[in-house]
Amino acid sequence: VQLQACGGGLVQAGDSLRLSCSASGGTFSAYRMTWFRQAPGKEREFVATVSANGAMTIYADSVSGRFIISRDDAKNTVALQVNSLKPEDAAVYYCAASTIPGAIRDSRLYAYWGQGTLVTVSS
Repeated sequence: VQLQACGGGLVQAGDSLRLSCSASGGTFSAYRMTWFRQAPGKEREFVATVSANGAMTIYADSVSGRFIISRDDAKNTVALQVNSLKPEDAAVYYCAASTIPGAIRDSRLYAYWGQGTLVTVSS
């Protein structure tokens, strides 16, 4: 499956963005979809995930209550609504797809990645 992320930009602290990731070339509904992010000089970190059937979502503690992940299997897209942005949320955000159960926060288990979309937050 090929993934294409978009929606990043330069915003002020407290603003919102909607990141989107479109998929092609695979059976989208078979994949658990996850957003990761990587800030300069830091390791890639888990942000949020939605199960293949859409019934389960899990968030990193740092974004819980502010970010919302959702999927639309009819459109082969997964979105990440990012609200109340903080300077520490600034990073390149990546969408990733996996069919491997368990260890949802481990980026090594994701075979398919989008190219990333940059979120910059000014204070």
